[in-house]
Amino acid sequence: MDKKLSARNFILGLQHLVAMFGATVLVPAITGFNPAVALFAAGCGTLIFHFVTKRKVPVFLGSSFSFIAVILAVKEMHGGDLRYAQGGLLVAGLVYVIISLFIGKVKLSTIHKILPPYVIGPMIMIIGLTLLPVAVDMASAHFLLAGLTLVYVVLINKFATGLLKQMSILLAVVLGYSTALVIGMVSGTPIVDFSVVTQANLLAFPEFTTPKFSAAAIFTIVPIVLAVFMEHIGDVTTNGTVVGQDFLKDPGLNRTLLGDGLATMFAAMIGGPANTTYGENTSVLAITKNYDPRNLRIAAVFAILLALFGKFGAILQTIPVAVMGGISFMLFGMIAWIGVRMIKDNKVEFNAQSIIVMVVMLTIGLGTSYLSKYAGITIGVKLTETVMLTGLSLAAISGVVLNLVLNLVFKTEIKDTEERRPEAV
Repeated sequence: MDKKLSARNFILGLQHLVAMFGATVLVPAITGFNPAVALFAAGCGTLIFHFVTKRKVPVFLGSSFSFIAVILAVKEMHGGDLRYAQGGLLVAGLVYVIISLFIGKVKLSTIHKILPPYVIGPMIMIIGLTLLPVAVDMASAHFLLAGLTLVYVVLINKFATGLLKQMSILLAVVLGYSTALVIGMVSGTPIVDFSVVTQANLLAFPEFTTPKFSAAAIFTIVPIVLAVFMEHIGDVTTNGTVVGQDFLKDPGLNRTLLGDGLATMFAAMIGGPANTTYGENTSVLAITKNYDPRNLRIAAVFAILLALFGKFGAILQTIPVAVMGGISFMLFGMIAWIGVRMIKDNKVEFNAQSIIVMVVMLTIGLGTSYLSKYAGITIGVKLTETVMLTGLSLAAISGVVLNLVLNLVFKTEIKDTEERRPEAV
């Protein structure tokens, strides 16, 4: 590979920036984190990941959707103070780092035995389904605008191809934003408030915040690591398949996990959402057939520079809540569908064990979440006087423990088709 950077590298880097942009700023827009900080954290997190993985893996790390539900739960738990969510995310990243230190000694087949698709699938489904009421709440700000935005994203996904389809979320947000401006002009009551833009400086360093810690926040957020751990393995495997290399072997799963964990810890320390490997950018690799990791690092630098434009960050904050609500209908539904697809694609056998685990997890996860939010009834496992496991956290832990117990009851044997151990650092 020619080590000299060319104009093509910068063009491809810009394309990767566009591919990740919509999802990366959408997560903070939904949860309340600062979008500029999220962009800065994503850029720095990607560079951290590339350094740890010997600059071999062409991925971009952006804001993770998997943590949205628990971030919102912790935010409500602490009166809107997102710093406690930062603390929980920081510990979650630390757990990732700790796992990476031991993962070289564990076979992938053992990991899949502890976390099979019929455990991970329901976790992901619960994440999406518990978020749907949030989408409805946001859409209620202006149902017409939310409905039109949803139509935009559906039409783009239906009729667009190539990179335009990969940019469907970003394009739908732009169209929804434009529609809000038109509706405001027609009705005479502006939907978009530009006061924050006029007050912002053209260039400004993102406003970082420091994390706070509470046992309740930590125990709410950390169990999500179980789901994102398997998501990470899937993303790195898919990326390696596209590129034609086995990244689980070289640089090793332990290194990719370490990079992901350190990136999430960095994001949490400065006030951004958790980071994760992005399938959107892997899709760009497949479309362009250019697998140069330097293009992703160029995109990371672009993201950092973009975060330094104060006016730009202020514009992101003016996106109407209803627009985000319309987008969220699609996104949260798709998260639930990913859980279903994981069960389908892995050809899960619907026997007594898998059915029991899935039913119990869905009942616990959805039941306790909705009872707590809409009926004011809190059911869960009380750890301390102030900490109780409910919702997804309780469902995740219950699913893992129940599956291990049923492995003994049904004497389950996992077909060991993969005995490869990821290389140690």
